[in-house]
Amino acid sequence: MSVPAARRLTALVFGGACFLCRGAAAGLLCPACDADLPRLRGPLCPRCALATPAGEVCGRCLARAPHYDATVAALAYRFPADVLVQALKFQGELALAPLLGELLAAAVAAAPPGRVDAVVPVPLSPRRLAARGANQAMELARPAARAAGARLDPDLCERVRDTPAQVGLPHDERAANVRGAFACPRLAAGLSIAIVDDVMTTGATLEEIARELKAAGAERVVNWVVARTPPPEAAP
Repeated sequence: MSVPAARRLTALVFGGACFLCRGAAAGLLCPACDADLPRLRGPLCPRCALATPAGEVCGRCLARAPHYDATVAALAYRFPADVLVQALKFQGELALAPLLGELLAAAVAAAPPGRVDAVVPVPLSPRRLAARGANQAMELARPAARAAGARLDPDLCERVRDTPAQVGLPHDERAANVRGAFACPRLAAGLSIAIVDDVMTTGATLEEIARELKAAGAERVVNWVVARTPPPEAAP
């Protein structure tokens, strides 16, 4: 769906009311609520998008380098961004996808340039896809891929093991929960790949997918996420 078509659909669905405050709005959000979005700005670790004093690689990534090479995030995962993401993810508000996808595309455009050959949305298991009715990562990946001029390639990585949802799991259990949950059915030799997801918390899911893509021959893997959650000690 093109951006103008998506905006027309949004206007039709929400009838000129701001999704957050229900006040008058020409688009999905009124100007005040749009201004309240916690847009993520530096200095940030270029590898994982957590805050660092001067935009250098953070201590976590230095101590244990992840398989992904960079992360681009549009928003901090706090109010009102969390309301929008949760409505898309758990309430089936697909009309929110163009807004969040455009925010992600803008963050990608503002990031340091780099070649991206393929965009891969985080895959869902068949059971979870049936329960939700759509893969929110796929809906976010469409505008991001289009803006980056890269091909959308959802078949490059597949989910081969259903797992409990990461939400609610302790941080130190999330990596084990997704270990072995993904596979690449074909080679990705020499490709530069962007993985798209809605929220990055510990990065365990993105790390596992990056591990598989690198094993399949990918040259570079970056994360494109709508929202980044701060570590527990940094949360207000």
